[in-house]
Amino acid sequence: MTRKQKKTLARILVSAVLLAAAWASPLEGIWRLAAFLVPYLIIGWDVLWKAIRNILHGQVFDENFLMALATVGALVLGDYPEATGVMLFYQVGELFQSYAVGRSRRSIAALMDIRPDYANIRRDGQLVQVDPEEVAVGDTIVVQPGEKIPLDGVVLSGESTLDTAALTGESMPRQALPGSEVISGCVNLSGLLEVQVTKEFGQSTVSKILDLVENATAKKAKAENFITRFARWYTPAVVIAAAALALIPSLVVGGWQIWLERALIFLVISCPCALVISVPLSFFGGIGGASRCGILVKGGNYLEALTRSDIVVFDKTGTLTKGVFAVSDIRPQPGFSKDQLLETAALAESYSNHPISQSLRAAWQGQIDTARVGQVQEIAGQGLLATVDGGRVAAGNARLMEGMGLSPAACDQPGTVVHLALEGQYMGYILISDQVKPDAADAIAALKQQGVRKTVMLTGDNQATGEAVAAQLGLDEVHTQLLPADKVERVEQLLGQCKAGRHLVFVGDGVNDAPVLSRADIGIAMGAMGSDAAIEAADIVLMDDSPAKIGTALSIARKTMRIVHQNIVFALGVKGLFLLMGAFGAANMWEAVFADVGVAVIAILNATRALNISEFQPKKNTK
Repeated sequence: MTRKQKKTLARILVSAVLLAAAWASPLEGIWRLAAFLVPYLIIGWDVLWKAIRNILHGQVFDENFLMALATVGALVLGDYPEATGVMLFYQVGELFQSYAVGRSRRSIAALMDIRPDYANIRRDGQLVQVDPEEVAVGDTIVVQPGEKIPLDGVVLSGESTLDTAALTGESMPRQALPGSEVISGCVNLSGLLEVQVTKEFGQSTVSKILDLVENATAKKAKAENFITRFARWYTPAVVIAAAALALIPSLVVGGWQIWLERALIFLVISCPCALVISVPLSFFGGIGGASRCGILVKGGNYLEALTRSDIVVFDKTGTLTKGVFAVSDIRPQPGFSKDQLLETAALAESYSNHPISQSLRAAWQGQIDTARVGQVQEIAGQGLLATVDGGRVAAGNARLMEGMGLSPAACDQPGTVVHLALEGQYMGYILISDQVKPDAADAIAALKQQGVRKTVMLTGDNQATGEAVAAQLGLDEVHTQLLPADKVERVEQLLGQCKAGRHLVFVGDGVNDAPVLSRADIGIAMGAMGSDAAIEAADIVLMDDSPAKIGTALSIARKTMRIVHQNIVFALGVKGLFLLMGAFGAANMWEAVFADVGVAVIAILNATRALNISEFQPKKNTK
């Protein structure tokens, strides 16, 4: 408990003891009133003061006004135990609510405890701890084992493993080597790292993530806005209804004291605490639970919208595939070996920075001796010609081979084909393809099981490659050979195909898909560790590159909305019932307390379930 909560608890205990003593005392008249006023003022002075202060500021109709009016009225009628007891139990409920909200906030703060306290910089041969905001781009920082990485940067020296769980929700550590990019918020587990800073603290990943989480509640869902508008009209309406209940029957049938007491009970029951607190808390818990899974949701409105997903559109490269080209097949002609073919290709491509060239060199894994490579001539759109070990090598597509009068072998597999020829003799081909993510097919199947009507893939790849990937993953539709502007046009067409009241979700890598992410009803950025474009353009950011997290986000959103709807129906249903009972004299002041405090406590307990994400976490294999 906080210091304030402990003081409130002490006031509750003291007031409860004094209430019991006053109830048991034989005092009568003014002395009996005085005996009950002491515990009443101890427990309720702040409620009375808030009501008076709000009235002076023009904010008349709130729960403090309702509780003050009801309990003061009960004192006037001589119902001293009821007045003090109602105020006591109201404060018990307020304490419980404060504790529950605080616990939820602390839970989210703990799971998002990634803000670094300091950064290590070498000065005069010594490590000095400085505020991360004082470190400039280009400075070198030292991250020791067990410390958080305070700023984004590139590893200059050292090797280690990094715990990225706070960012991605994944327990699998990642390796950091010289040249690796590292982001703030990760924990260095083993070796000493020297890191050159690439972003100042205000622009670092950890800073942007914290800003997103802290400001997520600013974007309210329709249900939250409804509750805000509802409370604005509801409270004055019930005050007017209570006044009518006290005045009209007493003028018609008499017995003003009975009708006034019923009106006061009506006011206690009518407090909207359960709705006003539990609904926003449910969305807050849903956003916090999602962040524990490495899913950043920019507002409750996006959680609510996600539950009405109809069509999910995917970018291919970097979203459903790894976005890393690798050699997947080597087919040499008779007279040549696979090693000879791969070595020749790696040497010929040794001066190029193209991703295909890099994949060839990576597959070779041997030492590239550039002294073996002579003149290199690139032929736009076809490939290149290079001198390797004194022989003339051609490496490129089928057009390059045909232009040399050669007949390249046909390849019916999806991917990029690099044909090679040596001194005018065809050597064979190497197939380079993007690898499908291992959980992509399961992610598509899970979305369909959750009610997504259509899954679509948009890609700039050729038709054969696109259709092969779509068939492998079980996608319903694929559009190939698209430029970024073409993707926006396709999304516009698909938006028109969504059912009424349903939404289109676009999932992209967040780098070159910003226009489409912005145009979709809901934009989800994949593989967004360190991607500024993703964080800025998307509505939901996945802090790793797992397509399975889309289904997790949808499940969390639906659980959150179930809790919200449960709380709304429960609170309104119970209050409606007790309001009728109070108006007809079937409910006393103690039952009114349950209708207010009891309903609020139950609704808040239900709302905190949104923080529980154990059902969405991968099950550990105990075998």
